[in-house]
Amino acid sequence: MLKSKLIRILPLLATAIVCAIGISLGNWQTRRAEEKDAIATLIQAQLQQAPKVLVQAADFDQLKAFQKVKLRGQFVRDWPLYLDNRPLYGVAGFYVLMPFKIEGSDRYVLVARGWLQRNPVERTKIPPLLTDNGLVEIEGVVRDQLDRTMQLGKSETLKPASIVQHVPLDELSKLTGFSIFDKVLEQTSNASDSLVRDWPKPSAGADKHRAYAFQWYGLALMAAIFFVVTGIRRGKNRK
Repeated sequence: MLKSKLIRILPLLATAIVCAIGISLGNWQTRRAEEKDAIATLIQAQLQQAPKVLVQAADFDQLKAFQKVKLRGQFVRDWPLYLDNRPLYGVAGFYVLMPFKIEGSDRYVLVARGWLQRNPVERTKIPPLLTDNGLVEIEGVVRDQLDRTMQLGKSETLKPASIVQHVPLDELSKLTGFSIFDKVLEQTSNASDSLVRDWPKPSAGADKHRAYAFQWYGLALMAAIFFVVTGIRRGKNRK
């Protein structure tokens, strides 16, 4: 008798546990999506504000991600880097990166100047890069870091004009001897350099969490349906 009761109760307990886990994790992912929506709203608000004019170089360190800023300085022309695997409109290409010395200071910021199409025949052949010689004023959006892509093989050692898949800012500071901020600037102001500045729109990732939530809720629902269907079949078999 006891054994038969356990046989009937165990599937119910297992179903209840699976449903509880699925609903709990689904709710957690839903809350994460709501948090990411709030972040996305904040990002859009910052992008709509007028750019902050940088008065002192040290102020750059206080800027938040996705804040717009305008600053003066000079590009370090002999230290271009080409960030690989950055397609645009379905065309293979690079992000052109270059240190930028802020006017009146010894501080530098790594600027993502724009997108450059890759040579379809000879991958490592880079066309001449046009760069202003003297002081320039640029405008851009602060990023905590550049978006990462899947790294294929071992990344090349950082050196001038190298094609790389990742740029650790601390390593770049050591190699160049420059005091580089741990933030990156995506240039948005126009320049006569033939680079494309159509940067990917920032995403907080809320859709990903909603998809995960849907999967967890689906798991709970499937467990409940499975329990009901198998229960009905067992009842019919007894009859």
